Amino acid sequence: MIPLATLYYMLCYAWNRLPEPAVLQASEASPFHRPLELLAQVLLHATRRLLRTGLPRAFVPHEETLTSLRGRVELAASLSRGLLPQGQAICAFDELSAELPLHQLLAQTLTTLAQAAGLPAALRRELSLVRRRLPVSSGNVRPGPPLFRELRRQRPGGEAAFILHLCELVWHLALPTPTSTGRGRFADFRRDEALMARIFEQFVRNFYRREQRRYRVYAETIAWQAEAAEGHDLSLLPTMLTDTTLEAADRKIILDTKYYNAALRPRYDRQRLIAPHLYQLYAYLQNQPPAPEQRLEGILLYPAATQAVDVQYTLGGHPVRVVTLDLHQPWSGIAAALLALVA
Repeated sequence: MIPLATLYYMLCYAWNRLPEPAVLQASEASPFHRPLELLAQVLLHATRRLLRTGLPRAFVPHEETLTSLRGRVELAASLSRGLLPQGQAICAFDELSAELPLHQLLAQTLTTLAQAAGLPAALRRELSLVRRRLPVSSGNVRPGPPLFRELRRQRPGGEAAFILHLCELVWHLALPTPTSTGRGRFADFRRDEALMARIFEQFVRNFYRREQRRYRVYAETIAWQAEAAEGHDLSLLPTMLTDTTLEAADRKIILDTKYYNAALRPRYDRQRLIAPHLYQLYAYLQNQPPAPEQRLEGILLYPAATQAVDVQYTLGGHPVRVVTLDLHQPWSGIAAALLALVA
């Protein structure tokens, strides 16, 4: 299992947020024992910061039955309900409010965490106090994939994006079956390999974006160097999208992250590299258009779980390295190892 202190750094980089000294100090004073404690503490600090700066407001559409006209009168609806003879009308208007779906989601998440049986009592009390300071109702928001998709489509930035990531992960961990006390249970998301693979990929890519200046860092779509008798047949080829591409004038690195328990697998009583991973990276390299004066190379990066691996080859004329990253070492060692990998 990845240590929770390392997990915090990974989440911050994956979500484009620098680690906060206040959270790190809180973890040193009272180490976290479960991922849910970590998420609750981070959400607590994010909400306090939001309250200090003030909740952003936006115009929210409303529809009410009023005795004085406001905004646009819904004439058909008012007539069908016989409201006009009574001196009333259904009015649609926009009102500046902090009752935004994201804020309502935050309020509901804080309420749920304040009742979570897996959290220490002191942390639950803090969550409950901060929730009371949040001048927003939980509204009718239903945490789930449709709501998260809608909020992501709004492309929130900065603090709002960070809070959305936190709330989404908390609800992703929530198990549908309540405990006997009525309080919800939460899973350890470190056991979710698909989720951790996405976090690991985003963490590595954003780490290089923030912590070095030599390379331009991006995810790249590679076109197949292919021909077909029928042009539309080319559209059937799968998309080649790199996890991370680091590019400088003299060097280009295609770095593929793989969140697996081991970089090697037993085959015929021998340990071997995982073939599909190597084939994928080889395809990326072979379909890159040649650039003058630019060295092209590939890296397969795994978290070190069962054993450390660091091997280098030349495949198709390109240097390829398969290496593991020890996520159980202190953060300073992890950062140094990532920087040394592309030095």
